[in-house]
Amino acid sequence: MGLETLALVAATGMTAYGQIQAGQAASVEAESAQNIANYNAQIQEREAKAIEQRTALEQRKQAEAAARQQSALEAGLGAAGAVSTAGAPLMLQAKQASESELANLMIGYTGREEATAARTQAQLDRMGGKLAKQRLKAEAKGQYIGAGTTLLSGFSSGVDKGYWGKK
Repeated sequence: MGLETLALVAATGMTAYGQIQAGQAASVEAESAQNIANYNAQIQEREAKAIEQRTALEQRKQAEAAARQQSALEAGLGAAGAVSTAGAPLMLQAKQASESELANLMIGYTGREEATAARTQAQLDRMGGKLAKQRLKAEAKGQYIGAGTTLLSGFSSGVDKGYWGKK
């Protein structure tokens, strides 16, 4: 085997080896991208649960504060000698109850929207991880195919130059 043959074999082998290494790196990166995406999705899921718990607590606190306000209003009306079951005093109590209920509903709505946003982000993270994994797996496959092509091209070049095979 001559020096040119050795050079061709070495160059072909090194190129193919580099492509195989790149393919292996892409495979590792694919797994890593998927793992990172799954981790981020888990964080978003936990965030959604925390938002729901915080929202429930805020609604409960707001309802308790509203009940205290309603009681204070009724006590004030009673102390003033107003009849709280008719007329303006009744309308005032109904208005306060209505505003308190609306405030509670808004707390719930905001919490549900925030939790939904966190869960949607979790889904997007998972989908992004799957797409990255598919893309990187395809890249790895391309590198492996490239390595095979390099080896075949190198062998073919060697045959064409008469280093082996045809004589």
